Amino acid sequence: MRELVAKLAALDPDAGAAVKVIAYFDRLIEGQAGLEPIVRGAAVLAGCPARLIDDERRVHIEIEADGRRRDAVTRPDPAWLSAPVVPGGPQALWLERPGPAGPIDAMVLERATAAARVVLARTRRGVAAGCVTPHDPASVEVVLDATVPADLRLNAARRLGLDRTARARAVALEGGLARVEAASGSQAPDPDVGRRRAGVGPAVAVLELPSSWAAARTALRLTADGTASDPGPRIVHADHLGGLAVLAAAVVAATEPAPDVRALERVGADAPWMLATLDAIASSPSLRAAAGVLSVHHSTLQDRIARAEHLLGWSIREPQGRLRLQLALVLRRLHRNRPLEAEWDRRPPWT
Repeated sequence: MRELVAKLAALDPDAGAAVKVIAYFDRLIEGQAGLEPIVRGAAVLAGCPARLIDDERRVHIEIEADGRRRDAVTRPDPAWLSAPVVPGGPQALWLERPGPAGPIDAMVLERATAAARVVLARTRRGVAAGCVTPHDPASVEVVLDATVPADLRLNAARRLGLDRTARARAVALEGGLARVEAASGSQAPDPDVGRRRAGVGPAVAVLELPSSWAAARTALRLTADGTASDPGPRIVHADHLGGLAVLAAAVVAATEPAPDVRALERVGADAPWMLATLDAIASSPSLRAAAGVLSVHHSTLQDRIARAEHLLGWSIREPQGRLRLQLALVLRRLHRNRPLEAEWDRRPPWT
């Protein structure tokens, strides 16, 4: 697709831009993005503020051209470009630019409204009679979206088996999926979650679940596949992050990998066991404990450490060097698991 866009852009800039718009919204649909990221995509691609309004459901989303959400709620100017999400329906998507629409604006409106229709169909199917399950995606999407009125979120929570006084936590799964789990004495998520990488948010009141969802997405970025090439925990709890949450917020899509992260990549390319060895050293209380985790003799581990230190350029036997290694491994995970904002915030939509 990138090659096609480049070739078309060389021949016809408008054609290349149109293909880019189509590919972007198709990607949002495939990722089951919600309505806010769709509006955000429309604003950024059109280069002007965009908004989606549904008076029937009391939903009003306004996004600036740079992708930031606008808190102020104002009525649209009738002269602005707009299109109904569903013909004759109450939802409309607006671009804050007077007409007539150019070819790119028209394509943005067409593809954004088509993506929004997919979201509406998905969420409405979930609340149809007999279709609600304890992990019903439509109800989960509603209860995790802070833009949805409180009464609608409480209704969605009841469909998930949670009453107003219940405490629950959001779980962010790899691939952009979400779950809501009732809080219990144990922090272990649903067994099905264990088959995926997961970030587990803190236990909160039902109406505070959007904040648990935000924390869960941060925790997800610090997970790993648990393989030799991507060692680390597959499930991370936001409650345990502490200052790592601040570090995660600082590493955004445009952040360049630190030199220590690049050093880790070089070390990992040297031998298939190298990254797993470094992760065991960083996460174990002692070198002998790390040797036990790796099922190697202590002398073998010492040889591996000497080789790793030569390639890294610093000692990992001392506390300061070990902390440096721990931070490098965390930063590597954050760069491998880009923030969802890199895909313009694939968070669940309202309904």
